[in-house]
This record gives sequence, structure tokens and C-alpha cells, in this order.
Amino acid sequence: MTDLAVRGLRVEFRSGRGPLTAVDSVDLDLPAGQVLGLVGESGSGKSTVARALVGLVRPTAGQVLLDGHDLARVPIRHRAAFRRQLQMVFQDPYASLNPRMTVGEALAEAVGTLRRQSRKQRAAEVTRLLELVSLDVRHAGRLPRELSGGQRQRVAIARALAVEPRILIADEITSALDVSVQGAVLNLVREIQGRLGVSILFISHNLALVRYVSDVIAVMYLGRIIEVAPAAELISRPQHPYTKALLDAVPRFGGERSGDSSMLDADPPDPHEPPSGCHFHPRCPVGPAVRADRKICLEVDPRLGAAERPHQAACHFAGVPPQGSASEALTRGAAAVAPEAGSWH
Repeated sequence: MTDLAVRGLRVEFRSGRGPLTAVDSVDLDLPAGQVLGLVGESGSGKSTVARALVGLVRPTAGQVLLDGHDLARVPIRHRAAFRRQLQMVFQDPYASLNPRMTVGEALAEAVGTLRRQSRKQRAAEVTRLLELVSLDVRHAGRLPRELSGGQRQRVAIARALAVEPRILIADEITSALDVSVQGAVLNLVREIQGRLGVSILFISHNLALVRYVSDVIAVMYLGRIIEVAPAAELISRPQHPYTKALLDAVPRFGGERSGDSSMLDADPPDPHEPPSGCHFHPRCPVGPAVRADRKICLEVDPRLGAAERPHQAACHFAGVPPQGSASEALTRGAAAVAPEAGSWH
């Protein structure tokens, strides 16, 4: 059963240079009780997708379906109840919490939006939420500035869970944290999903982090989903060269990259003027071969295949490695990331 389905989602913004397509015809499926990872570079459109799902950004086109109901067409009197089923945890936990409210007050306020409770009942629920995110009850009396970054993020997660959502959207929730704290928060996400059975959309630019918590991974580039597959399948057999580059960019112990991800060192194309054909071709690792021998990449826009296929890639040469040393570089990443991604226990 699918909790959340996104169909043809498109988000455009107006600027002095004309329209900018931040999200371009995105389809996503989040099955009940699973974790869908959404990964891509900064500016790829991941956070815009998240904001469109929770109503912070108005889609230009497409549908966000919860149990088959288009959220844009739900009657106003029922809209709040539907929207409450989707809760978002933001990248910056300090900005998402009221600096003048204690942790207990913030959680009690969120609990009160779901149902009327006595002061004693709310206090008990605050304690339960703190325990759920592995915080001591004494943290209830503290202000956000008195907490560490990891503790603040745990409070933000607890606040999102206070209204008992079915779907949690975690947008880059570890990017502002130290590496050691990231592991603890990732473990918390897995524990919460297992205990509560909530569906989670986990968004990150780091493919190793996404792999650690996800059942399925969707890769986003320049506003589009360019590859989607079960997590283990995508890591072991990536089909799109961009996914392979993300794998190569995963650091190994000592800080070195797993392989040749130099294509990611260059800036992505200007979204105001996306390339013709395949949007990735200016950075594609086959380099001159694309422009000389594979004109289809310059002229024809590749799209994902049939939805029923578990592994899809929007590439004319999906799974076909480039020639020479680039081929070796692209295959190193898949082997390198698998053991590293699950190293937090």
C-alpha cells in the first residue's frame, strides 16, 4: 500500500531572468512503513519537493496524493486533518524551534493541536516524546540555546511526531551536525521508523547517509528524478553516470573519495537555461565521446522507463560504462560505499 504518491509535480519560480523550473515532472511513491531516500546535489530541487508536499510551496502542476486524495482538492474543512498526516523536520533545528519556549512548552503546544488534554496528560505526553527521541525528561525545562545541535534536532523530531503523523519528511536533518552526531541521529530515524511504522522521506546530498536508512532511493538532478531503485540494487548496480559519480564522492576513511568524482567539482548547468537533450551531458564522464559519437544525448531528452520496473534510469546508455579509465573509476564507487554506509551501530 502506498501512503504518499507524487505525480507530475512541477514547481516554477519567477525571477528577473524569467521562469525557473525547480521541480520538473517528478513522480515518487512512498509505500506505507518504508523509507524513501531522495538524494542529489545542492540545488537539485530536493527541498522544493519537500516544501511542496507539506504545502509551503504551491506546485505549478501535478498532484500530491495521500490515500488517493489530491491534497490540493481536499475541502478546506478537512485540509488541516490531511496536512497533519505529513510533518516535516527541517535542516536547521534552531530555526525551527521558538527560542523563547522551553522544550516542554514547544512539545506541549504541538500535542495540544491534536486533542484536548489536561495539564497532567500533556506533561505525560511530553515525557513520552522525549523518551522516544532518547532525551531525558530534564530537557523539558531547557531553552533551545541550552541544547547541543544534536539535541535540538531530536526535539524537532519529537515535535513533528507529537501530532502522530503517518509520514515524516526529513530534509537534510544531519547536514548541520558533526559526523559523530550524524550517526546517532540516523540510528534514531531507523529506530523511530521501526517502532512507530511511520513512512519517511529522507532527503540528503550524501548518498551514504541515504543508503543507511532507506528502502528505496530516488536520485534527483536539475529538478528531475534520473534514477530510482531499491537501495541495495542502486548501490551495487547504479545505472546512471550521475549516480555513479555520487557514489565516487563518498569519502572513505582518511577523507579520500572512493573514486573519480571530478565531474561533480564543476558547477551544474544554469537551471534558467538547461542543456538540450540529456541535462547531464555537459558533465557526463564519457566526455568528448558523448558529443562526437552519441548525438542522441545532445538531442533527445531521456526519461524514466515503465513505472512497474523496480530499477529505472533516465539515461540513453543506462548501465553502459564509458571507455578506458573512466569506466574503472565509475565502478569503484559502488564497491566502496556499501560497507561504509552502514558503519554506525
